[in-house]
Amino acid sequence: MEEIINKVAQSSLISLDLEDYYHKGERVSLDLKPYLFQELILKEKEFRAALKSTDFSQFTGKNVAVCCTADAIVPTWAYMLLATYLTPYANMVVFGDSNALEDALFRDALQRIDYSQYEGAKVVVKGCSKHPVPISAYVEITRRLQPIVNSLMFGEPCSTVPLYKQKTASK
Repeated sequence: MEEIINKVAQSSLISLDLEDYYHKGERVSLDLKPYLFQELILKEKEFRAALKSTDFSQFTGKNVAVCCTADAIVPTWAYMLLATYLTPYANMVVFGDSNALEDALFRDALQRIDYSQYEGAKVVVKGCSKHPVPISAYVEITRRLQPIVNSLMFGEPCSTVPLYKQKTASK
């Protein structure tokens, strides 16, 4: 009987799984609508009082997407003021929906990677994951890896889609 050889394991491919950078913290939305007068108008004095009376410790360690579902004109400073209350407690605060939150969490995680380990390497960015990985994370990892890798692929080491191969200097 012939020995089965795992050529994938013996290859020089480096597999990069973006799911490893998925922040496990809870994700929540905070809607400004209840803080508005008749859920339509922002009155500064009442808004400030409502924020002061809110226990923001409930957001400790959470990832917060701040939005306003009311059809109201909310001044920029109101979101900034809310962020000042959330920042001491929350892991991440963003303006937008859950997609904007995921984008920000991955962007933050991808900024922390030491990319020198991928210099001149053949890298496969894994495509399957249990947790949602936004397309923006795949675009960002491509942007960061392309200048330094020898080749970049997508998929699984046994079945890849080539994306980029560094040009060799012609003689």
